Formats: sequence, C-alpha cells, structure tokens
Amino acid sequence: MPTVMFVCTANLCRSPIAVFLFKKWLQQHRITGSWHVESCGTWAQDGECVVSSVLPHLLAAGIDLRHHRSRSITSDLLAESDLVLCMTSFHKEALQVEFPQYAARVYMLSEMIMQRYDIPDVAMVSPEEYLAVVKELGPIVERSAPHIIALLQKGSDSV
Repeated sequence: MPTVMFVCTANLCRSPIAVFLFKKWLQQHRITGSWHVESCGTWAQDGECVVSSVLPHLLAAGIDLRHHRSRSITSDLLAESDLVLCMTSFHKEALQVEFPQYAARVYMLSEMIMQRYDIPDVAMVSPEEYLAVVKELGPIVERSAPHIIALLQKGSDSV
C-alpha cells in the first residue's frame, strides 16, 4: 500500500488541504489500490482543529476538514511513508537533518512538478487565506499527482 505524507508547519492548512485534494484526484481518476494519504506538521500541536470560522467556507469550496486533527511529525510516521512531500524548503531540510535515515523519501511538493519553490504559510485565521491556499494548491496537486503515482507505482526504491 503506497503511503504519501504531506507536511507543513502546524498541520492545519496547507498539508490537510493537500491531502484532501490528492485523495479527490485519486478518486476522480479512478486510481485503484490501497492508497494511504496523510499529513502532519513540523511544529504541530497534536489534536488541534481547523479554525471553526473557516470550515463553512472550505465546505462551500468542496473541502471538508471538519474531522481533521493536527499531529506532529514523528520517526514512526516517516518510517511508514513511502514519499514525504513538504510545503517549503525549510520543512524538507529540517526533516532530512532530524531524520537522515528517511532523507531520500523527502521532497518539496513543488519538486513533483519539476520546480522548486515554497508554498507560503498563512496566518490561518481568515477564510480568504485558506481559500487562497486552496487556489494555489489545487493546480500543484493536479499537475503533481501523475508524477507521484508513477513514482510510487514503481516502488519506494525508485522514489
């Protein structure tokens, strides 16, 4: 079962939105098999909820994060992940330094579209900020998904 881990800072905006969008892409493209798609944060506090005032706006945009709870990255989560996709170069570097045994699995999400740029953090308080992240991540996930699938279908050794 391929496992993809999306990583941001607090695990309350970018990475859970990326998970939702990637799962939606898998479903829309009828990608079969047991895919395990998760998220976590480099500085996350376990169990936090997405800002409640934002949830109705995300739902209106077709994204349901009502049941999402933040969690912090751990060695165990990395061990279970075939591919770790970070939102920024800082996340990538931090994980590769702290967990060198998993460094080869860690990439920036933008690297999946053959580029290298950070997906900026937001203050995570306004619906507009969350929707801006959705607007930015949507095309990136759409363009990167075929590459992610190809990498993981070849097996974790080729990632």
